Amino acid sequence: MVQKAKILLVDDRPENLLALEAILSALDQTLVRASSGEEALKALLTDDFAVILLDVQMPGMDGFETAAHIKRRERTRDIPIIFLTAINHGPHHTFRGYAAGAVDYISKPFDPWVLRAKVSVFVELYMKNCQLREQAALLRLQLEGDEKGAGEQQESAGLLAELSARLAAVEEQAEALSKQLNDESTDAAAVATAAHLERKLTGLRRALDALEPGTGGASPVPSQN
Repeated sequence: MVQKAKILLVDDRPENLLALEAILSALDQTLVRASSGEEALKALLTDDFAVILLDVQMPGMDGFETAAHIKRRERTRDIPIIFLTAINHGPHHTFRGYAAGAVDYISKPFDPWVLRAKVSVFVELYMKNCQLREQAALLRLQLEGDEKGAGEQQESAGLLAELSARLAAVEEQAEALSKQLNDESTDAAAVATAAHLERKLTGLRRALDALEPGTGGASPVPSQN
């Protein structure tokens, strides 16, 4: 049974949280509410999230400050953040959002289909990363205990080749997604999204390469949450 991804929704207005839940319910993932920046940071202490939808304007700790705290934590710094805002102060305001670590910046009212499609990209990437990490961990354990003969070594090599092939398939999908984003949009959001995908896949490929014979043993797989 495939575990569902968690999506963190952060907004101080209950009606906005209800609207986001209605839009994203079709993705059939776990939606977690937070009504403030402080509440969001508390949720991030214990749970892993595929993506964060973060309102910019909130009393107390606003979206920019919340994002800064998220990016300072090693556990959460790589979680993609999509800023949602009801105001638009021009390019400077948008740049501040990207500088705070956002991968996208969407003004309200937004197109529900577009928002759902963008969130689904990060959910799919998160699920593939989780699957690859689990497979790599199992393979690493098998390689570490593989001292029983050439037959078991051949079996481990086969598993490693299979894992490499699966990662290659994900890399191809990411490359196609990057091309699609570049073809459809030249804004900063598309560039940031493509770069985020490339960093995660590069880390996974590096970890897998460390398992190859002759590399001095398996190295820990870096977190890609």
